[in-house]
Amino acid sequence: MDNLTHSLFGATLARTPLGRVGRGATVALVLSSNAPDIDIVMVAGGALNYLEWHRGPTHAPLGVVGLGLVAAGLVWSGLRVFDRSRSNEHAPFRMLAAVSMIGVLLHIALDFPTSYGTRLLSPFDWHWYASDLMPIVDVYLLIALAAGLLLGRGTAVARWRSAVLVLALMVGNYGLRAVSHQRALTLAPRAFGPLLPEPCAAGPTTGSFAGLAARWPRAPVEDRRLRRDGSATRCLVEIAAIPTFASPFRWQVIAHLSNAYETQEINVLDSRFETQPAASEVMWRLARRVPNQWTPAVIRAADTETARVFLGFSRFPAARSLVDADGTTIVRWADVRFELPVAAGPRANRAGGRGGLFTIRVRVGADGRVLEETYPQ
Repeated sequence: MDNLTHSLFGATLARTPLGRVGRGATVALVLSSNAPDIDIVMVAGGALNYLEWHRGPTHAPLGVVGLGLVAAGLVWSGLRVFDRSRSNEHAPFRMLAAVSMIGVLLHIALDFPTSYGTRLLSPFDWHWYASDLMPIVDVYLLIALAAGLLLGRGTAVARWRSAVLVLALMVGNYGLRAVSHQRALTLAPRAFGPLLPEPCAAGPTTGSFAGLAARWPRAPVEDRRLRRDGSATRCLVEIAAIPTFASPFRWQVIAHLSNAYETQEINVLDSRFETQPAASEVMWRLARRVPNQWTPAVIRAADTETARVFLGFSRFPAARSLVDADGTTIVRWADVRFELPVAAGPRANRAGGRGGLFTIRVRVGADGRVLEETYPQ
């Protein structure tokens, strides 16, 4: 989630019994609700360094304890320095630490349902986990949180009631999206129709972990090379439904095949899913194909540091390559969740074409030497 959502959520928590532990509780909750994103400092080492560390240890058990103690320490010290006249009202450090750890934990709880995901067990396990229920910025959640804070000003009872109402609306929002998400996964095979091959032998076709969340990277690069080899049998790896920003009923469904991706946006309320559509209205005609071909040059490029970091982050990395007249190969990966490497226009179809934040390029010479690694700075 974005930091405005985290801040508003922290302020809402301060209207619950968590905010009654004494002076400093509200500041501690707002501060700790944003604390895990302190990993933004890693951008000082470059955008790729940030991609490697973002939502890592600060969004995991060590971060809950460590950042909770740091946030509590900062608030406790600030109270002692700047608010001495009301020291008898100060929350004790142990209570500040407790509410701060709750704030950090709930930050992670808000990030986990997004399609971006989070590395819940790092640094012990660097896999990403996500339940794909929420976009990075949910306007409906923002409106509910902001309205609750604006309309609930007044007595302690009014603030408490507004907090309860907002939390109830949040639960309803998540519940609605959970039902809609499951519906999108159920409808996806019909939306793709004949474009879907048989499932691959290994791995669940829904990309789930224990039936609750997606988990990636799915396999080491060595396994990925074999599975995506153009000579391999074409099969279905998994199907995912990614939330959109506009509506909880519209989803970007992605069919991850062994050699490509098929993707399209569907509305789970679309009446065509309830009846047999006309031949001109079949939904699989709207699917967009994103190639994912692992040639020898792509395999060589995957051994670079830039590719290692990107492939460790990307859930749906689509590889394309273009061979220049001198034998140099430009390899380009893009994460299908965020930007499609095949865009409108002939220039965007080239492997070295338009890029973005979730795109990398590697140039490999005719002799197999890596000439250049590029990631947005």
